[in-house]
Amino acid sequence: MTLRDPALHIRPALATDVRGIRELTKPYVESRAIAPKASVAYYEGVQEFLVVEREDRLVGCGALHVMWEDVAEVRTLAVAAEEKGQGIGSTLLESLLDRARELAVRRVFCLTFEVDFFAAHGFSEIDGDPVAPDVFAEMLQSYDEGVAEFLDLDRVKPNTLGNHRMLLTL
Repeated sequence: MTLRDPALHIRPALATDVRGIRELTKPYVESRAIAPKASVAYYEGVQEFLVVEREDRLVGCGALHVMWEDVAEVRTLAVAAEEKGQGIGSTLLESLLDRARELAVRRVFCLTFEVDFFAAHGFSEIDGDPVAPDVFAEMLQSYDEGVAEFLDLDRVKPNTLGNHRMLLTL
């Protein structure tokens, strides 16, 4: 995908981008739109991220986290407030979906307050169990909170109030 503004550049994140990613996501964490994470979690998952930069400043980020053979999650999709409305979020999402296709992942999950944005990209709200019972049992062994959110486990519900579980089949 390409961005409308030639001054913007999308690329895989580097370990040196983590501080910028944390600054970019800080307002979203404060508003509870993105779950808070320790710095180490960002470093551990940096290979999952794409970033958008303008003149060496990060203005957008997003991650794709594979959860199972055919399921991945879009995480931490954020755009700097002053850069919204330029297609950065849509381009990041489409680029993450392209990565999912490259990995042969057929379904992509998100937990979001931005229902209209994700619906415009083909996502639908999840109704019922998103995986077969045997896969559900396997996924229960994960320590990842995103997996717990995907499975709609009771233990994560206090932290996800108001969020919508959405899924796209590629």
